[in-house]
Amino acid sequence: MEIDDFSYQRNDTYNPQQVEKLGGLYKQILSVLGEDTARDGLLKTPERVAKAMLFLTQGYQQDPHQIIRSAMFEEKYSQMVIVKDIEVFSFCEHHLLPFFGKAHVAYIPNGHIIGLSKIARVVDAYSRRLQVQERLTNQIKDCIQETLNPLGVAVVIEAQHMCMMMRGVEKQESCTTTSAFTGLFMKSNATRAEFINLLGKPLH
Repeated sequence: MEIDDFSYQRNDTYNPQQVEKLGGLYKQILSVLGEDTARDGLLKTPERVAKAMLFLTQGYQQDPHQIIRSAMFEEKYSQMVIVKDIEVFSFCEHHLLPFFGKAHVAYIPNGHIIGLSKIARVVDAYSRRLQVQERLTNQIKDCIQETLNPLGVAVVIEAQHMCMMMRGVEKQESCTTTSAFTGLFMKSNATRAEFINLLGKPLH
């Protein structure tokens, strides 16, 4: 079967109009907080924050399905493929505070495999948006299942949330674990147990 060659390129450029508009809003926020936006240390801060936010939310401009399609290959391999300890950085949509941790992703090929780096890029594309961890876990799972059509997908995310660590209950050691499964990972306890075992560590 022939696979279309979709190009994929990371975009680190910034729209000047977006930077200007966001920068103006952040300048207002600094003023409301009681800061002097004219002092040396803050002169460039609104622009820097605007660019940082555009970078950290660039997932809105990325198509995770196309990321997968850009590196699909026919292959008869039918055992589990795992990419673990993928760094995750995202923003909680409730407080706009970061949550961060590791994602572990596995799939069982069904005639096609994908470039390993694309799994990490899919995680990035969904995590670099305003998120909740539960939705993020499902989105990664669904994207791989729908685009690659493997025999099963497993996704586990372990993350710490700054909204729980810096404010609110202030529990610095708390860790949230979410999981989502399709196909053989749902139907077979042995397959799911093999996945957990291959992670090589107990989950939180």
